[in-house]
Amino acid sequence: MTDRPIRIAVQLQPEHADYSQIRDAVLRAEDMGVDVIFNWDHFYPLHGDPEGKHFECWTMLGAWAEQTERVEIGALVTCNSYRNPDLLADMARTVDHMSGGRLILGIGAGWFRKDYDRFGYEFGTAGSRIAELSAAMPRIVERLAAGNPAPTRDIPIMIGGGGERKTLRIVAEHADIWHSFGGVDVLTRKSAILDEHGTSVGRDTARLVERSVDVVGDPARTGDALVAAGATLFTIGTNGPGYDLSDVKRWIDWRDAQAAG
Repeated sequence: MTDRPIRIAVQLQPEHADYSQIRDAVLRAEDMGVDVIFNWDHFYPLHGDPEGKHFECWTMLGAWAEQTERVEIGALVTCNSYRNPDLLADMARTVDHMSGGRLILGIGAGWFRKDYDRFGYEFGTAGSRIAELSAAMPRIVERLAAGNPAPTRDIPIMIGGGGERKTLRIVAEHADIWHSFGGVDVLTRKSAILDEHGTSVGRDTARLVERSVDVVGDPARTGDALVAAGATLFTIGTNGPGYDLSDVKRWIDWRDAQAAG
């Protein structure tokens, strides 16, 4: 269990939609009461027609920063391979200011080979991509600190991934939020491993690193067990063109019931 408040996020997957439909979904989600709105960092759809409509992540986040007033925004997650780490940090600093301090800097090592091949990035291996993420994180932190004007806050860093030996150590060293891919059992086991890495690097990850998970369906089935396993940030994914938010509403209602006691 944790003393952190339960938060609900929606991932508006930027696929199979006109931008006007994405913009409308952002407004609906904020009005509905979500805490965070995420997109993702890919160049092609992950579902449906593989050559369907798709839009770029960080350009979109800049627009969301101006469009929204209350919610935090971010990528779930940025691919480290696609941008120079110093450039990414300066993009994050800029969107932080555009949003009035509501950016979450989500980042991961990357995995979708089509993006790499079509856009001319070196795919390498899982190990090489994780090593590049490890090397990028200190550069990102240094560039954020060097920016003028400085970020409006210590921008929360969210790292996605579950590699037990390498990725979770990077999470322990640098993350404020860890996004886990998997259910209760995976979260429980890997959360304990994360805390072991935290001990090794001298960070109290149980206290300092929020646990984040993807969820689907009825929160009555899984919500309480995930909270008991330490999760406090719950993300529901939805794609275009319709961006159905009915599941999101169920999780918001569950969040509010939890807060009411």
